[in-house]
Amino acid sequence: IHPFVQIKKLYSSCMNTTAIELDRLKTIKSIIKGLGGWPVIEGQRWNQTKFDWIQSVYKFRKAGYSLDYFLAFTVAVDYRNSTKRVIQIDQAILSLAKELFSKGLENDVVRAYYNYMVDIAVMFGANRLTAKTQLKKALEFEMKLSNVTMSMEDRRNYSLLYNPISVCDLQDMFPSIRWLEYLNSALNIPNVQIQETDIVIVSVPSYISELEKLINSTSKRIQANYVMWRAIASSVPYLTEALRQRELQYTKFLNGRTERVPRWKECTDLVTQSLSVAVGALYVRKYFPKGAKEKATEIISDIKAEFIDILKGVDWMDNVTRSHALEKANAMVPHVAYPDELLSDKEIEGVFEGLNLTSNTYLEVRLSLTRFAADSSYKKLNQPVKKNDWISVGRPAVINAFYSFLDNSMQFPAGILQGVFFSNDRPQYMNYGAIGFVAGHEITHGFDDQGRQFDKDGNLVDWWAPPTKAAFLKN
Repeated sequence: IHPFVQIKKLYSSCMNTTAIELDRLKTIKSIIKGLGGWPVIEGQRWNQTKFDWIQSVYKFRKAGYSLDYFLAFTVAVDYRNSTKRVIQIDQAILSLAKELFSKGLENDVVRAYYNYMVDIAVMFGANRLTAKTQLKKALEFEMKLSNVTMSMEDRRNYSLLYNPISVCDLQDMFPSIRWLEYLNSALNIPNVQIQETDIVIVSVPSYISELEKLINSTSKRIQANYVMWRAIASSVPYLTEALRQRELQYTKFLNGRTERVPRWKECTDLVTQSLSVAVGALYVRKYFPKGAKEKATEIISDIKAEFIDILKGVDWMDNVTRSHALEKANAMVPHVAYPDELLSDKEIEGVFEGLNLTSNTYLEVRLSLTRFAADSSYKKLNQPVKKNDWISVGRPAVINAFYSFLDNSMQFPAGILQGVFFSNDRPQYMNYGAIGFVAGHEITHGFDDQGRQFDKDGNLVDWWAPPTKAAFLKN
């Protein structure tokens, strides 16, 4: 199916609220049962001998759910060798920030989260008293997980997160998980097999040892209530209006927003995010003005040249560090508007090869999309990294700009080259004041507290002389 047709399918599936309401919760209940069941609604019928948290990860992968509820799993560019990819194992991605969870149920947001858990379970058919008791324990488990995670502030130091280890040594360090099986089942890609000698990056080793202890001291019912709740919570936006209204009531506590955007806007945003390369291709072909790319490129190039001039005169920087900084600034690649490949149907079809959005329900369509995204990411594991690959910068229908320290590049999508930021029909001095300001901001990301940890090639290297580093951190 052509990607442009898939855009329409996804949008109409999202807009078809009649079909979503008619399904009630039949599809989600069937999926959850297949994943091992949600104890809070199954009661005594739930069979704990059939549940294992590791097996739940494998099932979630096949179903299209996140793998990150116990341990985060990604295939990413190796920080110290940006020409290759590695598996990264990290702490779980949790529902709320560590600072909130640490305050417990005395915190308004945590209490709102707990009430939300209970109400959703009741809407799924649970007894309220049972839900209150069992989900409080599930919440306490998530809070304990949160308690052993590394703080966001410490995570800004990438050297702390870079702990390479062979699968064989990983097995010795954390024996409760059969790592070779775990990694291959989480990958679930034919022709990509992890061996015992392969190196993986463990971001927070202390988290895994604490997770082992937590699992050993927590009943399977609590583990299952927690992980099935996380799957259901991630599904709520794609289910009935009653569930979505209850979610809105909860998110009001998180961000103060009291109403949802109109359905058409929600569906448009979803399609733009999920099929961004295809939507971007349509956008630049139909709406992006000719000549704008060249004009914007000239502005960004001028701002970069000005930054390099400033760098030459910074008085707190020693000459060796300065020469590295100048090399990095000169090597910084700007990606402006869109890559030319977006004008080729053949290139776009290649990106979405294997995706077929023919599922019956909206939820199944969403899950097939997340499964496809995971497949696309994981199958690149043994492929060489193409620096500045067009697909990674091929999402032009976005009103934002980005800096990537892993390939030392900036991105200014077509979406931001309009409105107040840029216009072909405006005097250039106005464009310099708007998109030029954005360009300056993105360039400095290469030298902020995170970007400065990487060299001109996107490798995690400390290229700062100690006195200069001290002066930078002090300022």
